[in-house]
Amino acid sequence: MSDIPVSRVSVRILEKEYQFSCAVDERAALLDSAEYLNGEMKKIRDSGKVIGLDRIAVMAALNMANELLKFRARDATLETDVVQRIRVLRERVESSLERGQQLEL
Repeated sequence: MSDIPVSRVSVRILEKEYQFSCAVDERAALLDSAEYLNGEMKKIRDSGKVIGLDRIAVMAALNMANELLKFRARDATLETDVVQRIRVLRERVESSLERGQQLEL
């Protein structure tokens, strides 16, 4: 049996109540996620282009997955840029140390 404290959480998504259990320290994140999902589903429903709870949920999930993949790609690009900048700085430091010069950043 786990020693992690568990919290019961009730959320409302498109006027429907859902009950969840989660670790106490994850409660706020679950509530934030449910609020975000509810907002995205309301936007889709209110657009009038998608009808039916299942279809609205799938469309919201696809939109959110697309958003997540874009963030991951951006993060990978940023990580590559940071690694490259660190490499250049390290090379400058090493070169300056070899010449015994003071480095200007």
